[in-house]
Amino acid sequence: MPKDFTHLIHLGATSVDILDTSLSLRISGVTREVVLPFLRKLELLLCAFADREADTPQVGRTHGQHAVPITLGFAISEYVARLGKSILEVENRVKDLKGKLSGAAGAYNATSMIVKDPLELERAYLEELNLEPSEYSTQLVEPEYLLRLLLEFNVAFGIIANLADDLRNLQRSEIGEVREGFGAEQVGSSTMPQKRNPWNSEHVKSLWKAFMPRVQTFFMDQISEHQRDLSNSASQRFIADYITGFCLAISRMTTVIEGLSADRKKMLSNLHSGNIPGGIMAEPAYILLAEAGEPNAHEVIRRITLTAENEKSSFAAALAKQPQVLAQIAGKLAELEKIASPEEAFSFFENPQGYSGLAAKKARDLAEKYKILMGG
Repeated sequence: MPKDFTHLIHLGATSVDILDTSLSLRISGVTREVVLPFLRKLELLLCAFADREADTPQVGRTHGQHAVPITLGFAISEYVARLGKSILEVENRVKDLKGKLSGAAGAYNATSMIVKDPLELERAYLEELNLEPSEYSTQLVEPEYLLRLLLEFNVAFGIIANLADDLRNLQRSEIGEVREGFGAEQVGSSTMPQKRNPWNSEHVKSLWKAFMPRVQTFFMDQISEHQRDLSNSASQRFIADYITGFCLAISRMTTVIEGLSADRKKMLSNLHSGNIPGGIMAEPAYILLAEAGEPNAHEVIRRITLTAENEKSSFAAALAKQPQVLAQIAGKLAELEKIASPEEAFSFFENPQGYSGLAAKKARDLAEKYKILMGG
C-alpha cells in the first residue's frame, strides 16, 4: 500500500463496522452461491418425482394408521410445496442482509469528522459490496436481518428432516413402498447380509438433530447489552458450521431422491391390506350413504366394518351383504358418474385406488408450479 494512503486505513471505522459488514457479505455469498443452488436442485428433483409418481396409488396414513387412498406423487408434493415456499423465503431474506460504517456506537461520530455527509459515505461504501446500511446501528448491525435468514434455513432444514423421516419409514420391511439407491457392492449390515438399511435418510435426520439446536444460540446472539458487548464473539463463529451441516443434509437428501425408486406392486398390496382389507373405503361409503338421505350413515357403515373385521372379510364383501345399503350408495355413485351402472358399485369398493380425490392433479400442479418458480 502506498504510504500516501496508509493514514486512511480503518479511519473512522470501529472493528465491528468491518466484522458485521463482512459477515453479511460472507453469508450473502454462501447463500446465493451454495445454499440456494443446492436447495433448488433438490426442489427440482422432488418436482420431477412428484410428477412421475402422480398416479401411483398409495395408502394415506394418519396417526400411523391407514387413512384414505392418495398417490405417491401427492405425498411427495407435500415437500415440494413446503420446501419450495421456504426457498422463496430464503431468497427474500438474503436480500435484507445489511452492513454498516457508523462507528463505535453507531452514531457516525468519527465519520462526521471526515466528511460532510457520513450517511452518503456509508451508502457509497456498502454499495460497492452490494449491501445496504442497517437502518439503525449500535456498534452492531441490527441482528434481526441475519437471524431471520438463519431461522428460515432451519425451517428448510426441518422440512428436509421430515422428508427423510417419511422416506425412512416407507422403507420399513413391513411397508417397503420405496427404496433408496443401493450400490451392487454396498453392504447393509456387518452381520446380516440381506439388509439394505436406509442410512442416507437416517444420516439427514442425524444432521438435523446435531444442528437444529444451534437456533437457540442464534436467538441468544440477538441480545447485546447497550451499544455492544462481546457475548456473541465466540458463539457467532459457529454459524459457518451450521450452514455446512445444512448443506451436507441437502446434498445427502439430493442423493436419496436421485436414487429413490417406488415398489408399485407393494404399494398396491398395502392399499388393499389392513385389519379390514379395503377398509379404507368406509369413508366414501359413509358419505354416499349420508348423501342418499340415511340419517345414521356413519353408524351403519361402522357396523359393516365391524362385521368385516369379525368375519375376516373385505369391506366390499361385508357391504355386499347389505344389498339395500349398497343400492342406496350405488345410486349416488351413478349420479356422480363414478360408475356406469349400479352393478359396478361392488367393483368400486373392491378397488380403492379409484378413490384418490384430486391427489394426482395436485401433485402435477404443484410440481409444475415450483418447477417454474425454481427456474427449471
